[in-house]
Amino acid sequence: MTTVDDDDFQQVLAQTREFVRAAVVPREQEILANDRVPDDLRDQAKQMGLFGYAIPQEWGGLGLNLAQDVELAMELGYTSLALRSMFGTNNGIAGQVLVGFGTDEQKSRWLAAMASGEVVASFALTEAGAGSNPAGLRTKAVRDDGNWVILGEKRFITNAPVADLFVVFARTRPADHNGPGIAVFLVPADTPGVQVGSKDAKMGQEGAWTADVSFSDVHVPAGALVGGSEDLGYRAAMTSLARGRIHIAALAVGTAQRALDESVTYAATATQGGTPIGNFQLVQAMLADQQTGVIAGRALVREAARLWITNQDRRIAPSAAKLYCTEMAGKVADLAVQIHGGSGYMREVPVERIYRDVRLLRLYEGTSEIQRLIVGSNLVRAASRGQRA
Repeated sequence: MTTVDDDDFQQVLAQTREFVRAAVVPREQEILANDRVPDDLRDQAKQMGLFGYAIPQEWGGLGLNLAQDVELAMELGYTSLALRSMFGTNNGIAGQVLVGFGTDEQKSRWLAAMASGEVVASFALTEAGAGSNPAGLRTKAVRDDGNWVILGEKRFITNAPVADLFVVFARTRPADHNGPGIAVFLVPADTPGVQVGSKDAKMGQEGAWTADVSFSDVHVPAGALVGGSEDLGYRAAMTSLARGRIHIAALAVGTAQRALDESVTYAATATQGGTPIGNFQLVQAMLADQQTGVIAGRALVREAARLWITNQDRRIAPSAAKLYCTEMAGKVADLAVQIHGGSGYMREVPVERIYRDVRLLRLYEGTSEIQRLIVGSNLVRAASRGQRA
């Protein structure tokens, strides 16, 4: 696999940073008010290769590895999270299922179009009774003369209203000693029987669209089965989600950095009784807590990415990073509102938006509670085998 050398990556990173801070940050209120990312920003992201930055070069992407991915994510997290959401599933949880588990034919059919932004892919896993734990999946796929028929309902599916391709997880049999019986299918959005519901009204992350998706007797060919195997689905989901957790952790660090920067600027300029509030020790203490969290989170994300790339830890570290960084971002955002006082509670003030946006980070790609269970159970399992985790 072709890799991106450090000099080239530094150019990509600098261009992304300039794009985020010069082009997107000034238009955050426009994104919020219209609940959409403007088309010219979407087009610019396509031209920069952001729809395929984590897709290998042989399939038309930039081919960034996970260590480079998290550096990019920390820049993308600095602005409205709707920007990253446009291309996040192409590079992340949907795209990585194809990169890691698809057949050559499936990769040839979809990855180049995803990398260019011509195709937007959605990761259709979550259901009313199966969110952070896919074992409760109820969507079914049944054989039909060598082909498949999919029936079920999905919830909160990112990019569903604009998706061209759904990466759909469905149960082909009850869980048994051979595995959980979950497969994954590639379902074009225009397939008869696929219906996308109304756009969800969410607490935050305006411009990042989600919706329910129903599959009513959706017929797909045998070639739609990812990897050509019924037993890949659960492993594909878990692997893709684990990698995605490190990316989300990095995104949280970027958002926390923005909240910290807004807090420092406000503390240095806003006055109380003629004195800048940043001169007050209790405000300095809040800034110190924010800064400590951001520094710790950045170090943890980089270490988790290193452990993933070297295949030393693809279980505990992703969950630990996601748990710490998303919880940290929530605390930093809360402190940012506190430092801003009453103005921090007002719409059109960045920290108010950030406060709402980051709340979701503790829910998707597995809730904080699920991350704690993954970390704890794997530590105990390793100890019972006489191993270090």
